[in-house]
Amino acid sequence: MGELIGRGDECRILDRLVDATRAGQSRALVLRGEPGVGKTALLDHLAERAVPGRVARTSGVQAEMELAYAGVHQLCLPFLDHLDRLPAPQRGALGTALGMTEGPAPDRFLVGLAVLNLFSDAASEEPLLCLIDDEQWLDRASAQVLAFVARRLGAESVALVFAARQPTDALAGLPSLVVRGLHGPDARALLDTVLTAPLDDRVRDQIVAETRGNPLALLEVPRAMTPEELAGGFGLPGAVGLSGDLESTFRSRVDVLSEHTRLLLLLAAAEPTGDPALMWRAAERLRIPPDAAAAAVEADLASFSTRVRFRHPLVRSAAYRSGSVHDRKRVHRALAEVTDGERDSDRRAWHLAHAASGPDEDIAVELERSAHRAQRRGGVGAAAAFLERAAALTIDRTKRVDRALAAASAKVEAGAFDVALDLLATTESDRLTDFQEAQADLVRARIAFVTNHGSDAPPLLLKAARRLESIDTNLCRATYIDAITAAMFAGRLSVGADSDEIARAAEQAPRPTGAPRLHDELLDWLIAFFTRDYTAAVPHLRRALAAVDSGVPADGQRRWAWLTTVAAIRGWDDERWHELSARYLDLVRGAGALSDTPLALNTHAFIMLFTGELTTAATLIDEQASVQEAIRSRIAPYAALGLAAMRGDRDTAVALSRTTVAEVTARGEGNGISVAMWATALLHNGFGDFRSALTAAREAIEPPVGLSSANWAFTELVEAAARLGEYEEADAALTQFVEISRASRTDWARGLEARCRALLSDNDVAETLYREAVDLLGRTRIRTDAARAHLLYGEWLRRQRRRGDAREQLRLAHDLFTAMGMRAFAERAGRELQAAGHTLPTKAPTAVGPKLTAQEEQVARLARDGLSNPEIGARLFISARTVQYHLSKVFTKLEINSRSQLEQVLP
Repeated sequence: MGELIGRGDECRILDRLVDATRAGQSRALVLRGEPGVGKTALLDHLAERAVPGRVARTSGVQAEMELAYAGVHQLCLPFLDHLDRLPAPQRGALGTALGMTEGPAPDRFLVGLAVLNLFSDAASEEPLLCLIDDEQWLDRASAQVLAFVARRLGAESVALVFAARQPTDALAGLPSLVVRGLHGPDARALLDTVLTAPLDDRVRDQIVAETRGNPLALLEVPRAMTPEELAGGFGLPGAVGLSGDLESTFRSRVDVLSEHTRLLLLLAAAEPTGDPALMWRAAERLRIPPDAAAAAVEADLASFSTRVRFRHPLVRSAAYRSGSVHDRKRVHRALAEVTDGERDSDRRAWHLAHAASGPDEDIAVELERSAHRAQRRGGVGAAAAFLERAAALTIDRTKRVDRALAAASAKVEAGAFDVALDLLATTESDRLTDFQEAQADLVRARIAFVTNHGSDAPPLLLKAARRLESIDTNLCRATYIDAITAAMFAGRLSVGADSDEIARAAEQAPRPTGAPRLHDELLDWLIAFFTRDYTAAVPHLRRALAAVDSGVPADGQRRWAWLTTVAAIRGWDDERWHELSARYLDLVRGAGALSDTPLALNTHAFIMLFTGELTTAATLIDEQASVQEAIRSRIAPYAALGLAAMRGDRDTAVALSRTTVAEVTARGEGNGISVAMWATALLHNGFGDFRSALTAAREAIEPPVGLSSANWAFTELVEAAARLGEYEEADAALTQFVEISRASRTDWARGLEARCRALLSDNDVAETLYREAVDLLGRTRIRTDAARAHLLYGEWLRRQRRRGDAREQLRLAHDLFTAMGMRAFAERAGRELQAAGHTLPTKAPTAVGPKLTAQEEQVARLARDGLSNPEIGARLFISARTVQYHLSKVFTKLEINSRSQLEQVLP
């Protein structure tokens, strides 16, 4: 390949990318530009420059956009001999996605992690360059997986370079290089390379101007001009009718070919795999002679060798569009007949669908089967496309609606909300059954919940649940749980049905006929809570928690894991909270359900905060941030806010609180306001700013009841109000909390009740209550509340002038707060100690060593805890080679030489 005219700057950028991969680094780049501007030529330059090294290429094809993982399969095919080296969950996910093995639908991000490690392993032998052309036409699953890989590259000697006219949203934020038309001198130089006759200067200038320096246009336009036009006759340049539509230029070149050659090009355009044997078998059925290819090759439109290739994607598009509707159906029918129905049944069904002249139930059934296979591989976008086409080919009204609703549901899962609503609209002219109406309502509710997280979803879910009452009791009760949960999320920002209304409706719904299952017990708990009170709900809550251990299948446990953890929190059961949140995290990690991982990490991080294990919580929060960055999740920073409040990091906590309130308000998630205000109250109580704490706590407990944080805020309000002398308000909040404490009867709740009562009591009664609080909270995991009981007791003792006893309690509190990293509370305890006559030791200066980066510290801590490199990579969504790279830097900075020494050097 010769030097590209006018592309010196672009080639230098690409050359540096190749040099970086040879040096052990990784890179990602998006080439962006209009059709024909030279993106493919730059990819060709990269492929040539990468030698020696491995190059893998794939290209998006419009006809394959609905076939899940088609692009990933083509790119990974040369490296499948490395598949056995992947960790089992990743190996299973990728094998299932590519249709090589059977299994549950894999999480798309786990597939991405598998591809990342597959590329990393292949690059351990020599640098790997992956080139993806026409990314805008990749199937959705492949686009998302490859974008995931591009974002997680580190030190693997791998480069991913995409080329696209308009990159899809999946590539947003990746480094990009805009490829523009050639400048005047370079454009003229390129034009001169294809001229076969003299060219009038005015015509040359017009061609350059009207093509805007587009290289493909510069090469193609002269082919469409006669020597007289090129010479500038007939009053040129004004008479030269140059078209900016390159596809039309190619189409005009296709149209002048013989009928057999045009039909062969149409056939090749409709067969996206480029398999010449398959194409010629179909050509034989269409009676296209072998010599029909010669004219297409001579016209420089396509080549037919080891693989069928078009000169440019625009040629493929022109060849397909130039065919009549009748010829397109003939071509797809021939391709369907020669496609192996066993090994490639999905592509065969797709060809049959395009060949159909009208409704065809047999083809619709085939498409349904393809949709089910796609769903098993995790290709929800492909499943939706198959079902949408199946609905279009169905004449039976009931079946058509069923397929359209199934397609709409799949479109929601794929994130195509507008298309889902369009599909629902196609069913509105039909008379739907109650079950179909309920399905439509569920689809609309899912769209509302995902896009607005609560505000519109509860009434839609309530409507669906009511329709399901006489149809499917199990689905009805599960839908009522979803409706109540959505209303709880919406909380004070709800604009439709609230939790109380939904719970009353659920109470009237049919009961399960057999033994109650886990979700039945959860629903009974929610009904009792919202229709009666906390005390009435506690027996149901305990039965729900007991049901978790009664042989519930793993998928059922994962489906309800978050809600069962919330039940433990609402029951003030710290042991079950710890156990169930850890189980929840294990379940999603074990299943590779990366989409559920941020919520699971957030849930487990909170119990770590309350138990005072702030370093562990910080590790989980960092991991959550890595996951959210990798999968572009949008959970508000609840645990990070709680951590900043516990640590007494005022600036961070205040900033996160503002961010959280703005974010959740925008999407209608009122419960998030309660979380933010609880954390703000906790922060200010730590600093002894009781007026600010009281203001925040009041807002936190504003009805309707939140999921959990409103409960926590009662005790913050009592402390702040009592210290300000607002005894009436403190007593009212305590009365509400007493109902919780007396019903739950846990040491945690009873200890907090005693602590709050002590704040509102005098003399011997107060001391008895403080001692009770210290004793009860000392039996729990909740060290933060236990330390605060010692602090409040010590502060009370100092005010009673019992300085010796006060110092004992305050020293205990100070030591606990210091060990946990609760700086604001530690300083508050320190001030009280000094007031009680105790001098705190001066801190020895801390040795300052080389600072680890955030990711180095994450890797180091996980390695210290005994995780292997592949396990660390799976947690942080990086390759095992990048883990090793970070560890080598950690060892150098900390001046150690083994993982076993990390325990000594990390705090």
